[in-house]
Amino acid sequence: MQKFETARDAALSLRPDVPVYCFRPDVLRADARAFMDAFPGETAYAVKTNGEPMVLETLAQAGVKVFDVASPGEFAAVRAVAPNAEMLYMHPIKAQSDIRLALETYGIRTLSLDHEDEVAKILRIVRAMDLDPATLTIFVRLQTKGHAMYELSKKFGAAPAHAVELLQRCHRIGFKVGLCFHVGSQIEDPDTYERALASADWVRNRADVPLAGLDVGGGFPAEYGHDPRRKKPDIPGMDEIMSRLRADISEWGFADMPLVAEPGRVVVARAFSLIVRVLLRKGRRLYINDGIWASLSDSWTGKITLPARFIPDPARVARKGDPKVISAFRVCGATCDSVDILSRPFWLPETVDTGDWIEIGHIGAYSLSLRTRFNGFYPDTFVEVARPFEEGGAVEGFASLETMAD
Repeated sequence: MQKFETARDAALSLRPDVPVYCFRPDVLRADARAFMDAFPGETAYAVKTNGEPMVLETLAQAGVKVFDVASPGEFAAVRAVAPNAEMLYMHPIKAQSDIRLALETYGIRTLSLDHEDEVAKILRIVRAMDLDPATLTIFVRLQTKGHAMYELSKKFGAAPAHAVELLQRCHRIGFKVGLCFHVGSQIEDPDTYERALASADWVRNRADVPLAGLDVGGGFPAEYGHDPRRKKPDIPGMDEIMSRLRADISEWGFADMPLVAEPGRVVVARAFSLIVRVLLRKGRRLYINDGIWASLSDSWTGKITLPARFIPDPARVARKGDPKVISAFRVCGATCDSVDILSRPFWLPETVDTGDWIEIGHIGAYSLSLRTRFNGFYPDTFVEVARPFEEGGAVEGFASLETMAD
């Protein structure tokens, strides 16, 4: 992998016509260690957020020993770079063949569920393999409600009374049991964890079985950008969230048991930026070589404001407009699909034109894991960059939450 001091250096040196991911391993290590130092339990990185080998390997080097996995592909990805890492199979609904693979081939011994049919699936494999149920820990996923940019309680989670029954059933079989929940992605309210812990306490008291642990899931927000023309979103910082979470864990009596968190965005978001090229400027439209089917699904939803840095092509001498004037541009992706248009504008210098580059920051979470091969476009070029995005020069633009006319 080629190395550069900044993304601007990479763009001007390589003059890429394809999207280029700028990986910052030092940033990834620092953010992972900061989370591990702040959370009073085990950190299980959520592989779904970004499962690139370079990411998993760097996290293992940084001291992450546990990974939250959801599929055979993720089992293999973790094992390939971290042979001794522990894996937690926290997807609540699983194919029976995948359960067997997890237990038999990968030695996974921690799983989650939210329904009695999942208990039956796991038990069949345990009996077929002649395993002692006491060697497995089953986390019952509890349904919660919170305020997050991406709500994750609509699909998974048992209602509190149902969770009580599941805990008692798994305990009677002989499994070790725990409780887990997931309050959503990119939380907006620090009280979200407190409400989930209150619900977990209610379930624990009524189940009246020994708990082997509590998994508080993810939701820890990453720092993105914000449109200076609008009020800054009141998203709690990590220091505030962790302080409140530690206090709430103690208040609800969970501090003395093993704790697990499954961070994703907060660990990996800042570790990558993306260089895209303007293939064409057509009035107030910019056609770029990436889009919603590749790295920019977060920008498509309009829920995340990504900072952007303009990298003008020095080969273009004549330019129109005032470089100090920031204007809104509709951004269209590279595919033939007419849906491939970001739902919110990018605000960039008025002089942006065909052939220029844009560095989009803080794009490490979900951008790579959600990219597709639709239309034959698949960004897969990487360089290593030394400086954090924030140190690469002034941010001239951003993907705004404000709408604009077509």
